[in-house]
Amino acid sequence: MIEENVQNLFKEVPEYNSYGENVIVVAAVKTRSVADINSAIAAGIKYIGDNHVQEFRDKYPFIEGNPQRHFIGRLQTNKIKYLLGKCDLYHSLDRFPLAEALSEKSASRGLVSEALIEINAGGEESKGGFSFEETEEAVGRICALPALRISGIMAMLPQSDDVNYLKELALRVRETYDGLKKTYGDFRYLSMGMSGDWKLCVECGSNMIRIGTAIFGERIYPQK
Repeated sequence: MIEENVQNLFKEVPEYNSYGENVIVVAAVKTRSVADINSAIAAGIKYIGDNHVQEFRDKYPFIEGNPQRHFIGRLQTNKIKYLLGKCDLYHSLDRFPLAEALSEKSASRGLVSEALIEINAGGEESKGGFSFEETEEAVGRICALPALRISGIMAMLPQSDDVNYLKELALRVRETYDGLKKTYGDFRYLSMGMSGDWKLCVECGSNMIRIGTAIFGERIYPQK
């Protein structure tokens, strides 16, 4: 099933977005077994993203095929140490103290960590990230940190049935990304879109989408 899902997804996802940029599919592997993740990689997935540090750490030695490893969840500063040197891209720098800690801990290991800055597109209290109004200043401060390479923006659209509203937000994220890219030449990733809204996001200029359910099926959470 996973192999078929990956093949069908690759048939649906365009090679390029509306801006002529390659669209990267990151498999969101939260709660998925090592066997399922390896099946997705064998089917052609080249990027995988974990939401939880413990899952990233525990599964790391058993992942086959050498995919790029991304961390796509909210990160606590005291858990950075488990990801250093193993994470290719941090998607969710959602606050300045986290960026400072990641830079400091990366420098202490002789590393430069690559990351995206998170925009809270819908202004939701339940989500981290900078508001649109805060983003430009935040990017300037974070890009000045010595052991980070900021390569773009990440955003999650809110849950809504109002497609016009979601499209407006997604286009505003893209506009913000384009504006920052003029100043910060390393910008190349706009990570926006998941299983339920990736088509709209790619249409509006996303070039990196995070897909879980469409690859692995519905999540089955372990009973407590």
